[in-house]
Amino acid sequence: MLTHEEKVRVVESYVAGFAKSDPEAVVALFAENATVEDPVGSPAHKGLDAIRAFYTASMAASPKLELAGPVRTAADYAAFAFAAVINYGGEKRVDVIDTFRFDENGKVVEMRAYFGPANMHGFEG
Repeated sequence: MLTHEEKVRVVESYVAGFAKSDPEAVVALFAENATVEDPVGSPAHKGLDAIRAFYTASMAASPKLELAGPVRTAADYAAFAFAAVINYGGEKRVDVIDTFRFDENGKVVEMRAYFGPANMHGFEG
């Protein structure tokens, strides 16, 4: 099982991948059989090819992730709150909580993003 510090480093690498608009850096954090459910309740992206396509599309608007507090960890999970900030026709922000579940090799096997319409700001009109 990963230590708290190791899980935090994975989260920091995820945020850094977005800062560089580098989907490959983000995909490298995931296990071959991983799933991404973003947002929760939507169909999951399964496997690295689907995850790569999802993050490539997600980074098209060059969003920057700003952590909102410390990364929380327990068992094989990390949870972290952040704002995804997009400057596209004015600043837009989505307040999100993501969870990562890790395998024994330190790879993310499940990512789930928690947000909904009430967490999206600046998208009106």
